[in-house]
Amino acid sequence: MNVLFHLAFPVHDLEAAKQFYVRGLGCHLGRTSASAMTLGLAGHQIIAHLDPGSPRQQGVYPRHFGLVFLSRSDWEELACRAEENGLNFYQKPRRRFPDTPLEHETFFLEDPSRNLLEFKHYTFESAIFGEQQFSEVGD
Repeated sequence: MNVLFHLAFPVHDLEAAKQFYVRGLGCHLGRTSASAMTLGLAGHQIIAHLDPGSPRQQGVYPRHFGLVFLSRSDWEELACRAEENGLNFYQKPRRRFPDTPLEHETFFLEDPSRNLLEFKHYTFESAIFGEQQFSEVGD
């Protein structure tokens, strides 16, 4: 199947979102209107929709989105870019489930509308969709 992932999400301020996603993260800016903008995130389509009245989530769950990097160096490069661009780290880079088949490194960024984005790299690729014998999902 040759497909792209699509995700729409609310933002409170389109200009602040543009600064975060395009200048901060390096997303490709596509179409824009007075109420939405299309962005390219690692080749996938995400759409920021203006919704100033949407409630702000408290904490990482239930909703966040992001990328799983297959290369640790690419993950580190994005972490450095985020730091250099002064993006808000909701959670700094850290290692989760060390010394297990689920081991991965992760960090969370918070956009200006308090949407949370997670970026991770698994030590073992089998943990991305496999390792069903483990029940750990999230914290």
